[in-house]
Amino acid sequence: MPPLPDLDALRLLLLVRDRGSLTAAAAELGVSQPAASKRMSALERRWKVTLLDRTRRGSALTPAGTLVCGLAQRVLDEVHALEDGVASLRHDYTANLVVAASLTVAEHLLPAWLGELRRENPGLHVGLEVTNSAHVCELVEAKAADLGFVEAPRPTRGLRSRTVARDRLVLAVRPDHGWAGRRRPVGPHELARTPLVSRERGSGTRDTVEQAMAAHGATLAPPLLELGSSEAVRSAVIAGAGPALVSELVVAGALARGVLVEVPTTGLELGRNLRAVWRTGTRPTRDAARLLAIAVRDHVSVPHR
Repeated sequence: MPPLPDLDALRLLLLVRDRGSLTAAAAELGVSQPAASKRMSALERRWKVTLLDRTRRGSALTPAGTLVCGLAQRVLDEVHALEDGVASLRHDYTANLVVAASLTVAEHLLPAWLGELRRENPGLHVGLEVTNSAHVCELVEAKAADLGFVEAPRPTRGLRSRTVARDRLVLAVRPDHGWAGRRRPVGPHELARTPLVSRERGSGTRDTVEQAMAAHGATLAPPLLELGSSEAVRSAVIAGAGPALVSELVVAGALARGVLVEVPTTGLELGRNLRAVWRTGTRPTRDAARLLAIAVRDHVSVPHR
């Protein structure tokens, strides 16, 4: 089994992205600039890919480096989750409330909901499983989670559900992509012929796209890349990998900054309900019911354009 990548090197790469230079990243991580440069060079040699563009003015991410950042962020998030889980074992307590959530909901909506719930009940311990929509439903059905949040386009069989937000997928490209300035919307059959940067099977985003295409008798071309999170998809599009259909919640900031451009589409139903799910024949527990109430009250609706 090959050795795992240097986690500090991944942290360093993300800091280069966030701070704009290797020198600033090294200072924040508490290492010297030569040591940081050596660590990044070792990572590049191992993966045989150039992550940093080194000039006299400093170091900046290459397109490949930007793409790797999206993947590295997910790895480090999982490491932090592991550390938190082990820490909870040392405190010898179990979760009072176990929540499973799809990636888009977990990253963009759930933190605010859980924050309010914890302010109301500071002693509450919440266990959170972040995964794709299909696995969320499996966890709820198996009684491994009290409440789930999914982005799947269809009602969940065998589970009760309630809409807590409205989202839509947008077709996003870099400003230098050939579709960036087009006025004629992209239709289902043109899109079907175009390889996209895509989420994995089982994700709510992938299911929404496939259902929208199936309504026109179309099937998606094999993806350019198949990635495990919408954040990774966004990073890949920014890096120039190709177009993607991705949640507006995920790319809103990049669209506002002009880093990405939304391409108009026609004939495709890309709106979707984000829903809470729980087991049929049961009522949510007190804490789960309160979390559901907070989510419903804060109902987020992304308008169709």
